[in-house]
Amino acid sequence: MDQHLGMNRTGMDMSPIHSKEMLHVDEGIPQVTNGGSSPAAIENYFLENADPLGSVPLPGTIKGAAKSTMKMATGHHPEVFINKLGERLAYERSGVRIYQQLIAKCTHAADALTPDLQLPIERMQQFCRQEEEHFDLLTQCLKKLGADPTAQTPDADASGVAASGLMKVITDPRTSISQCLQAMLAIELADNAAWELLILLAQDMGMTDMAQQFEHALQQEDVHLREVRDWYEKSVRGQAKMSLLS
Repeated sequence: MDQHLGMNRTGMDMSPIHSKEMLHVDEGIPQVTNGGSSPAAIENYFLENADPLGSVPLPGTIKGAAKSTMKMATGHHPEVFINKLGERLAYERSGVRIYQQLIAKCTHAADALTPDLQLPIERMQQFCRQEEEHFDLLTQCLKKLGADPTAQTPDADASGVAASGLMKVITDPRTSISQCLQAMLAIELADNAAWELLILLAQDMGMTDMAQQFEHALQQEDVHLREVRDWYEKSVRGQAKMSLLS
């Protein structure tokens, strides 16, 4: 079971005397004077002078440049679409690795007879294959637009940083299956919302065939989300029942 009573000394109640000192520690902090910059001023300086988080790469081929020019001429900005496609490409690639890690952890739990929720390994393997199919789909879509699928777009960079914490939860050998499922739920929620946006962008760009392919991917992601949520709820509720019986 994930939750158990132990020698957790992270809370203030474990040391009432020191906690009172900590609550009044701000009284002894020296003020910044004599021309020194305040923390807020330093932060504002970096905010005002920061460069953008990368850029959408130029098309690497003449054919790709021609496609981009045509879309711009008709009032569309393909760089926005390419940016989001690049973001989803990076996310789906990470999704394959995340499911592989979760499958490995669940397989170990089953072999070790760990008293935790036993997830359907074959079902997760199916989800992992579908994430890989989505990655291949996005790669082909970027090539169709004349873009380089190996380039990291700005939103792909930001998305990778945001998802890195969730990846750490799943790859950490100390985390339980239930804790991993909570991270997976956050990943699948973000995944679904992103595919919905891609469908709208594809429709705005007049990419009807592409939008239909994205709708199929979203249907699969809906199943992922529904089942991951169900696994997570069963895991937590099962632990609560075990606590009541113990």
